[in-house]
Amino acid sequence: MAMSASHTQYTHPPTLNTVVMVEEVLRNMDESVITVAELKRRLPKQVNHNKLKTILRYLEESNKIAFSIDGISWIFNPNPNLRKAISKGLEI
Repeated sequence: MAMSASHTQYTHPPTLNTVVMVEEVLRNMDESVITVAELKRRLPKQVNHNKLKTILRYLEESNKIAFSIDGISWIFNPNPNLRKAISKGLEI
């Protein structure tokens, strides 16, 4: 079965534990922006660069992080009041 160009085939995708580990480091950082190199240094275990890129792409697509010229920022906010205001287009 052929896959479309939008689907990526992985020989060894990142494990859920690895995704959670990266997410926790980003969510708990004190800075507002971190570089990929600094993220790699802070991870408790070494992560393959391609797997890290896959994880970062997933976190960006799920609106948990944003990339800027300076690096990566954690942007996810689960506050239900904020989500409600955004969905209604309310200016705060």
